[in-house]
Amino acid sequence: MSSIALITSTPVESKELRCKIVPRQKEETKTIFEGKLHGKNIVFTHCGVGKVNAAHSTTLMLENYDIGFLVLFGIGGAYTPQKLGDIAVAESENYGEEGVFTKEGWRPMEFMGLPLLKNGKEYYNTFPMEAELSKLAAKASKDCGFNVISGNFITVSQCSGTRERGVILRERFGGLCENMEGAAVAHLCAFYRVPMIEIRGISNMVEDRDLEKWDIVKAASNCSKAVIELVRRLK
Repeated sequence: MSSIALITSTPVESKELRCKIVPRQKEETKTIFEGKLHGKNIVFTHCGVGKVNAAHSTTLMLENYDIGFLVLFGIGGAYTPQKLGDIAVAESENYGEEGVFTKEGWRPMEFMGLPLLKNGKEYYNTFPMEAELSKLAAKASKDCGFNVISGNFITVSQCSGTRERGVILRERFGGLCENMEGAAVAHLCAFYRVPMIEIRGISNMVEDRDLEKWDIVKAASNCSKAVIELVRRLK
């Protein structure tokens, strides 16, 4: 039987979900654990922060386990006004910075004629999610009582710490929220042809950085609840 892969970057983001997996999962990073959630086979890891860590852990999972679905989850910063703790479901993941900076401004990989992946089609900066699975994730989250927004996620190496920077990135891809791992995981899932869903709890607005306005605990808790319910519904 295929397993469901669950990936997040840090133990802070997985605390509530780990309590529900049998046996209870540990806090170690870069270690892959196996268990059960709602009677389903789970392969779980904390990948660490950033694209390289995320790609490394995703590759290890997809090379060494029979994975039917992959769920990436955690917290994210919203480009447009949202309530802290809202759930965001990705319709696509986008590399926000890969490309070239010209006198006319930033241009994506397609401008350079260099796809990041050729696998039946060419992928440049954008990696679409599995549409039906994203709809299922949104419905599961709504049924948990959360406000749910769906749209394009943007993956960055440098988090946006000013409102001005957030506006620039949002306009590049019609972005909903940003993170540091998603496009790398989506890239590998496209390579291995494994369906992927990404769910994030909104921890902050992308504005002039002020940690006192953030709520990481609420965002992580709500996201874990949404993922637990999603796994219950996956077949």
